[in-house]
Amino acid sequence: MIDHLELRTRDLSASVRFYADLLAPLGYMLKVDGAAKGFGDGRSLDLFLVEGDPASDAHFAFAAPDRATVDAIYAVGGKAGHRLDRAPALAPHIHPDYYAGYLRDPDGRLVEFVSHAPE
Repeated sequence: MIDHLELRTRDLSASVRFYADLLAPLGYMLKVDGAAKGFGDGRSLDLFLVEGDPASDAHFAFAAPDRATVDAIYAVGGKAGHRLDRAPALAPHIHPDYYAGYLRDPDGRLVEFVSHAPE
């Protein structure tokens, strides 16, 4: 159900070292080394670290089976009057089939729905 978690950190380098050390025994390693640092185990990317205020909201993503489901969730959110953030789209900088849409929950947290399936 949960696809990944994104945490903000004041010291990105220190946090990358911390998680790299502690997640290595679980088979996780740094897989994305851009503005966001992403850790994965070869099958998925599960933890992202970004520079920012750790007291601000965490970003989390729910896994969807396909792009049509991501589109449907976003449409339901809009129809229900929930706050839309970013319309569903491909994010090839993460991987070629990464397709996600974003909404905000009532407390303003960023909630993502993502599919990794090809079209």
